[in-house]
Amino acid sequence: MDDGRIKMIVEWLADGARTAAAPQLVLLDLCERMVEAGVPLWRTAAFVRTLHPQIMGRRFVWVRDAGVTISEAPHDLLTTPTYRDSPVARVCLTGQGLRRRLADPACPIDLNTLAELREEGVTDYVATPLIFTDGAVHAATWTTRAPGGFSDAHIAAIESVVAPLARVAEVRALRRLAGNLLDTYVGHQAGERILSGHIRRGDSEAIAAAIWLSDMRGFTMMADRLPPKTTIDLLNRYFDCQIPAIAERGGEVLKFMGDGLLAIFPIEGRDTDAVCRRALDAARQAREDIAGLDGWDNGTNGPRFGLALHLGEVLYGNIGGGERLDFTCIGPAVNMAARIERLAAALGRTVLASSRFARECQADMAGVGDFVLPGISETQAIYGLAEEASRS
Repeated sequence: MDDGRIKMIVEWLADGARTAAAPQLVLLDLCERMVEAGVPLWRTAAFVRTLHPQIMGRRFVWVRDAGVTISEAPHDLLTTPTYRDSPVARVCLTGQGLRRRLADPACPIDLNTLAELREEGVTDYVATPLIFTDGAVHAATWTTRAPGGFSDAHIAAIESVVAPLARVAEVRALRRLAGNLLDTYVGHQAGERILSGHIRRGDSEAIAAAIWLSDMRGFTMMADRLPPKTTIDLLNRYFDCQIPAIAERGGEVLKFMGDGLLAIFPIEGRDTDAVCRRALDAARQAREDIAGLDGWDNGTNGPRFGLALHLGEVLYGNIGGGERLDFTCIGPAVNMAARIERLAAALGRTVLASSRFARECQADMAGVGDFVLPGISETQAIYGLAEEASRS
């Protein structure tokens, strides 16, 4: 085995593995370098826990001559026997490494995956903790098909790269964690702007966008009548009917206001009609999904939610005071959308749109009437979905 190459690998990791642009490339380069140095790796995996509302952790698996695959584990996996009885769970729980010499007939097959690995020809299995600076324990596993398994020199080489690999994994994980949290709490596009340095109060720009402002009907009445947990569950399911429809069509959810939701569909170039079409498609999808929700009794036979669609320029950026900022959008166009949403409630309609928005989707819209909206100086022509007009 080439000890000089192993030393260079350790130095490369200690320097942050900067030649590997993505986490999977770190594992790919690491394993290929170790094989070139004489460590007979067949499969190596790294499992890193994360903070994400749906994902418990990510697993990177390198297989010799097959590259690296990435998979994500849901939170529910933690409660399954498949995970609880696995070597990775044992390492993460105890913070101690383990080894199973699978080529030895007397080797205990006491954890999940070991019997399967033996059948695949694995002769030696090593699991090592990746301990982050905050004490959190993650794991890496190393296997070989070499006759007799790993030698003492091979094990020493693996152990020498574990600590610097943990540092690299932590840096990459923290970078991804920051992105995950920003995506979760402020949205992907806003999160990218924040990570790129747009963090000063007043740091904003004017953008053209289709504006979505929706509100649940009868929420106050239901919240007074239902147990708090039931109310939260209903509210979450209600938002689940809107958020995927918005995100899948290029929209960005900016804010939840109790049972209200503010989103924008940014417009770039001359694709105004296409953006408005996507927003309208999202509105129809949300309407259909909300209509199918069970456990909903808002005390009326009217629509379950109201939605305003408008088209205009918004000021998109940081607003707040001191060190507490909110990345959102404001402006007369947002105020207009709020007035239209209140009109939808008054008229018992599901979807209403301004004339500016309706012009981009004329075949789908029908005039509702001209209205004087609070705080708006000019009378506004308001439109609704053509199918709702025909039903009414």
